[in-house]
Amino acid sequence: MIAAGQTPLTVSLAASAASLLLLLIVFELIRSRRLRERYALLWLLTGLVLLALSAWRGGLNTIAGWLGVETYPPAVLFAVALLFVLAVLLHYATVLSRVSDQNVILAQRLALLELELSAPRTAKEPAAAAGPETTTQ
Repeated sequence: MIAAGQTPLTVSLAASAASLLLLLIVFELIRSRRLRERYALLWLLTGLVLLALSAWRGGLNTIAGWLGVETYPPAVLFAVALLFVLAVLLHYATVLSRVSDQNVILAQRLALLELELSAPRTAKEPAAAAGPETTTQ
């Protein structure tokens, strides 16, 4: 029987396996170039922290005690995972906002270039119609 405030071994093993699976998936996504390294850093950090907390049952129990979680320490593991996922989502929201702003600027520049290319050339033609400058020999 497990005493209150202790992390069950099966929970630690399942959480460790899930953390390792997350790390393997992130490494595979990096290897196949479907995830850039700079975006993968938060996921790798998340996987490593979750793996450490899952495997080190005493550490998880200690941290749970510090936070006042006395009945079920794996709840702290879930809370840490949720905080990391929120951090990743916030990071992606800032990246997406920046890309959206850049997309607007790019669309405006493209519209200006299209306008310049489709504008009548009458304003530019008189200078061009004069022909090349003659040089004295």
